[in-house]
Amino acid sequence: MMRNIVFLSIPALREKDLIKLPALNRILLPKGAQATLTPSFPCVTCPVQANLTTGLFPNKHGIIGNGIWSPEKEKLTMWTFTNEAVQQSQLWDLIYHHPDTPRSAVWFPLQAVECEAEYACTHKPIHNPDGTEDLWCWTRYPSLYRELLEEFGHFPLQNYWGPMVSINSANWVVNTAAWLAAKEMPEFFYIYLAYPDYAPQKFGVDSPQVDVMLGELNTLLDTLITKFQEAYDDEITWFIAGEYAMTDVNHTLFPNRMLREARLLKVKEGDGVTPSPIRSIARDYDVFRGELPDWGESDAFAYCDHQFAHVYVKNHDSSTIQKVAQLFDKKEGVAEVLVGADIEKYGLNHERSGDVILMSEPTSWMAYYWWLDDAKAPDFARRVDIHQKPGYDPCEMFMDFATRSISLDPTVVKASHGAAARDRSQKTVFLTSDARFLPVKELRDVDVFHVIMESTWGRK
Repeated sequence: MMRNIVFLSIPALREKDLIKLPALNRILLPKGAQATLTPSFPCVTCPVQANLTTGLFPNKHGIIGNGIWSPEKEKLTMWTFTNEAVQQSQLWDLIYHHPDTPRSAVWFPLQAVECEAEYACTHKPIHNPDGTEDLWCWTRYPSLYRELLEEFGHFPLQNYWGPMVSINSANWVVNTAAWLAAKEMPEFFYIYLAYPDYAPQKFGVDSPQVDVMLGELNTLLDTLITKFQEAYDDEITWFIAGEYAMTDVNHTLFPNRMLREARLLKVKEGDGVTPSPIRSIARDYDVFRGELPDWGESDAFAYCDHQFAHVYVKNHDSSTIQKVAQLFDKKEGVAEVLVGADIEKYGLNHERSGDVILMSEPTSWMAYYWWLDDAKAPDFARRVDIHQKPGYDPCEMFMDFATRSISLDPTVVKASHGAAARDRSQKTVFLTSDARFLPVKELRDVDVFHVIMESTWGRK
């Protein structure tokens, strides 16, 4: 019989934060253990979560970033790709198909939509053609969200991301997960708590605001642990993984501007009539003004994501790849330019990856901007519009509410993540309530899968 397992995935969780999270002592004491966790490059949400849950690198599971770029369709699917995009079995898939028929619950990880867990819930608003959104969540069985809606109200998406982010969204995740635990007691429960991701980016990794956030997180964890322990008849084995760590940044790199200035990226002017071609969600009202990349005329384009970028070269032309690599070599803010065997070294040799991959220095991050004059920025650049932008935009957390316009000043961003974790400050922590399953003091994110699988039907 499978033991009861709860696996929490928490971004930006560092070893030094544990002293401010005394609630975790309830897991660590009296027989728990902790280890240093090294996330794999690129150290961002979707790849790391896939690493944790498959035990494989992106060259096997296919999640090479928080987005998937299709040069043929001139389209980036950012955040919204379904579980089908993960090309290897995850923990809950293996549990779901086990002959002992244990049950799993998957609560709010990225790329969870249409996963095989017995119970699953994640945000999936309904995007209407006129640009409005209806709050909703995807659940494995549609009736489940209706029950959650009746009991807790809608998931507060407005507090999950953007300028109104708050603990409210994490409270909803914890309370609904605890409700399901009490009702169904699934043997495996995976929960992603995204809230700690935002304060470091807005204010810096050791800012007073991060201390406030950690205090809120401690209360949240105390509630979660209490409610889960009340819900289950038998003992719970806990696992907690810090997905990645943040570093303070003081520099921004603009790969698409550099490609444009090198005449490798061409742009076209919007006419206010033609729909924007670069989008993952089609909306009838969307037309663009300002400048957009003209993929048909461009030789290269960069999809930028925190501290890395995939650069896609038309027809994989070898001479252009060489030009791109030379363009970024030894430039300020660039730690590595990966081509060929260097891409393989990081386990990123996958058809979805760029022909050239850029890695930032820990003190730099990469913005998707291609315009050289803010007056020519496309309309969506000043909106909270994560599905329209071909890259991650942390400036969406900074809005002038009087004008309802977000900042185009990248210096407002105080921290980032994604670069290879070489320094201890870029590493995180892995915790378990049962030291028997953690005999080492250091492990990689891909090792976590094996630790949990070893514990599932293991000894009592």
